[in-house]
Amino acid sequence: MWARPVSQLGIDMVFIDSEHTPHDRSMISWMCQTYAALNMAPVVRIPEPDPYLAQMMLDGGAHGIIAPYVESPEQVRVLGGAVKYGPVKGDKLRGMTHGGAAEAELEDYLAQRNARNNLFINIESVPALEALDDILAVPYIDAILVGPHDLSCSLGIPERYEHPDFEEAIRTIISKSRAAGVGVGIHHNFMRQQIRWVKSGANLVMHSSDVSSFVRMLTREFQEIRAAVGADSGAVREQSVNL
Repeated sequence: MWARPVSQLGIDMVFIDSEHTPHDRSMISWMCQTYAALNMAPVVRIPEPDPYLAQMMLDGGAHGIIAPYVESPEQVRVLGGAVKYGPVKGDKLRGMTHGGAAEAELEDYLAQRNARNNLFINIESVPALEALDDILAVPYIDAILVGPHDLSCSLGIPERYEHPDFEEAIRTIISKSRAAGVGVGIHHNFMRQQIRWVKSGANLVMHSSDVSSFVRMLTREFQEIRAAVGADSGAVREQSVNL
């Protein structure tokens, strides 16, 4: 239902969430293949930073993995191994992600097999901020994605997105990521904040969600209708306008 109309919007990728939504594996795979067929890269947020979940979504057709609540460079290495070096596993993979070299033939094979795979790391907590330099030093990251709600809660200022501490955290994440040659963005529902952070150096926009956009549009339109006709919302009544 959504895929073809969305494909007319000129977007580069579609964020498919499996952390906070009840989509099962087969549904996510169908969504990935559908959006990919319409030239939009499907990027899946997995429920936790687990390399096996990452590989599962890639096998189902995802072009990228968003790993939530990452707080250490070792988590990035493990995820990077799954995203960039699949299907290698076990001791061989651990060696490769800790500086070991792969055979030339294997290296070429893995580069071709995983060429479209991207790894996005969610920075969503104070420990992640404190470890950001070490996280960015791991070579597998394509982009950092800020989780504003969890980050604001970790900072002790829930949903206060204009608080100086939150703004300073975002500026730090943007500047350090760009200095490391890594893309960076923030998942936000409101255009004003998106524009602000892009002007501050973010180069990845993960904007809104299907449900949020739908609700905002209907809320605005219903308010305009009620204001125009002087209607109040409520139960259906004779001789009244009911929305």
